[in-house]
Amino acid sequence: MENWTMGLWQACVVQEEVGVQCKDFESFLGLPAELRISRVLMFLSNGLGLLGLLVSGFGLDCLRIGETQRDVKKRLLILGGILFWTAGVTALVPVSWVAHVTVQEFWDKRIPEIVPRWEFGEALFIGWFAGFSLLLGGCLLNWAACGTQAPLASGHYAVAEMQTQCAYLENGTANPSV
Repeated sequence: MENWTMGLWQACVVQEEVGVQCKDFESFLGLPAELRISRVLMFLSNGLGLLGLLVSGFGLDCLRIGETQRDVKKRLLILGGILFWTAGVTALVPVSWVAHVTVQEFWDKRIPEIVPRWEFGEALFIGWFAGFSLLLGGCLLNWAACGTQAPLASGHYAVAEMQTQCAYLENGTANPSV
């Protein structure tokens, strides 16, 4: 029994006696259109995901960089969530497109029975899981950024507030606006 799988980078055949044998694709331009576009979209997804990670990282409350500019941090979190969501969409589109083409070709009656039928490989399911995880992460990040503002609970914020209040008390004023 043989199972034929085709991914973005190589085609593999799984045989009971031999095991897995894979062959890399020779040329980018020799690939079908759906694989060329899928490669580009997956690269775009990886780049957007990395950019979203960096942007949202700078928007986290645990970083002391720009801790007084909470509106900027909130905007960075929202932008990071949008980038994660976009990365999830650009990962799900090519994975689902390749799955659709695989199913269409598997059930195509015009292809003779002697030609091997392509099946789903493991990378397809990993791609769906990654895409949905990126979508969920982007939605949760935006929900957390746009949700109600939680009270400051971390230690360095409480110390910073106490230091500013003590400075006003040392000046003899109890009101920071004076």
